[in-house]
Amino acid sequence: MIRPDELTTTALAASKADGCIVVLTDTSEVNLRWANSTMTTNGHTTTRSFAVISVFGASVGVVSGNGVDLDEVRSVVAASEDAARQSGPSRDAAPLIDGLADDDYDAPAAATEIGVFARLTDELAAAFRASSNELLYGFAEHRLETTWLASSTGLRRRWVQPTGTVELNGKVAGDLTRSAWAGSYTADFTDLDFTALAAEVRRRLSWSGRQVELSAGRYETILPPSAAADLMLYMAESMDGRPAHEGRSPFAAPGAQPSDKPGSERPGGGTRLGERFTDLPLTLSSDPAAPSLQTAPFLVTTASGDSVSVFDNGAPIHRVDWLRDGTVNALAYSRAAADELGGQFTPPPENLLLTGGSSASTDDLVASTERGLLLTCLWYIREVDPVSLLLTGLTRDGVYLIEGGEVVGQVNNFRFNESPIDLLRRVTEVGATERTLCREWKDWFSRTAMPPIRVPDFNMSSVSPAS
Repeated sequence: MIRPDELTTTALAASKADGCIVVLTDTSEVNLRWANSTMTTNGHTTTRSFAVISVFGASVGVVSGNGVDLDEVRSVVAASEDAARQSGPSRDAAPLIDGLADDDYDAPAAATEIGVFARLTDELAAAFRASSNELLYGFAEHRLETTWLASSTGLRRRWVQPTGTVELNGKVAGDLTRSAWAGSYTADFTDLDFTALAAEVRRRLSWSGRQVELSAGRYETILPPSAAADLMLYMAESMDGRPAHEGRSPFAAPGAQPSDKPGSERPGGGTRLGERFTDLPLTLSSDPAAPSLQTAPFLVTTASGDSVSVFDNGAPIHRVDWLRDGTVNALAYSRAAADELGGQFTPPPENLLLTGGSSASTDDLVASTERGLLLTCLWYIREVDPVSLLLTGLTRDGVYLIEGGEVVGQVNNFRFNESPIDLLRRVTEVGATERTLCREWKDWFSRTAMPPIRVPDFNMSSVSPAS
């Protein structure tokens, strides 16, 4: 296989554009699967992809390839130049970022191996042996993505992004409709306590021994960190500056009207920057240096959108407080959008943390609940109204009834209707932040740290027959 430095050097040398950026990613991934309390498969794959971004004036073209040989690299460069010549001026056009070189730029791709699961497989085997009336199903994967970013302005950046996830589903033998789920994120599996994960699944299955039917309605509800992460991610992904200025976003100022044409010169109104969403001292942040959740300290993208631009590749990324002490503090802008709209260049988040709660755990919140529901995870979440960020979705793998501070049984599943923004206004208690894995977003966004949350009137809009 072509060396990464050889590929990027060849691409830049072949470029005839005013500016050129090359993004190369080598991925090494291992995985394990198990079902019916038995290991089933494991695998190891390596892949490569690269993209060439060619710029002529304010026009840009992006073409991708697999980096099979140097002739393919040169053809991708030529194709990206053709695409740029045929495209019109880009609204997000900006000068390319000046060069900064990493000392390890010439280092080879990082590689993972099946041995990363050594501790996990020992704990998994013990969990199989300990299973009496439950069957365990699950999946674990570890991925190392090495990305090189090179440009005609001298950028030579390299980053290795680790991603590890494990999901565990338990079902009661003979009654596979009774199930429970738990998951976890880890960078390298050295800090993963799978035994505790299996014990939590077993505990939740024990709660399902008593079945309780409840009607739709608003219930005091405890959202554990995983469920809170899914809802906060939907909000964070909506915190784009341009749609807010154009009146087509939940972060547009109240009363702002959408512009006649999204992306037009006429903005629809102001934004909600500075508006208080909750009286609780909550901070929603992203930070490339967050312990155990680290991400690249520079921007890498092969596509432009409302809040991100290919012209911004290589720009440094720092901590951002999206909410600070309950108040909207930042929106995402590309450099061009920030200049046009009077914002501040802020790339969208690559990890997400919600802090500012107490030291209480999910169990502590349950213990102080007279009567309510404990969710475990949310599923099939869809946006109903982009302006209010109204979401709908289903509960899955365990909704439990709390009475007198104890879980007393499992209830039926529901469809819910909630807006994360409105929910923040109504939250009455927030516990301790912990690293977690969301259920709905996990394949796209796995690095989160969230607290458990108490909502006094979570809207279970209808009963769901889903099991």
